[in-house]
Amino acid sequence: MTYKTKGTCSTQIDLEVTDGIVRNVKFTNGCNGNLQGISKLVEGMKAEDAIAKLRGIKCGFKPTSCPDQLSYAIEQAMNS
Repeated sequence: MTYKTKGTCSTQIDLEVTDGIVRNVKFTNGCNGNLQGISKLVEGMKAEDAIAKLRGIKCGFKPTSCPDQLSYAIEQAMNS
């Protein structure tokens, strides 16, 4: 599934949620090292747990962040 981010340096998140587990997270643009780290950390995690950990994280003065946007991408993937 592809999710178009809003309000972040990354522009897109590609991921899969299979049997409630987060798989194959790939960010387009953004802070490459940090986003690779986030992707590895959520790999194999229960989707609900990942959402709970990531939702609401802000980047500086922005109302969102790449991890926050990932939580919305995971939620969308769960519901599709």
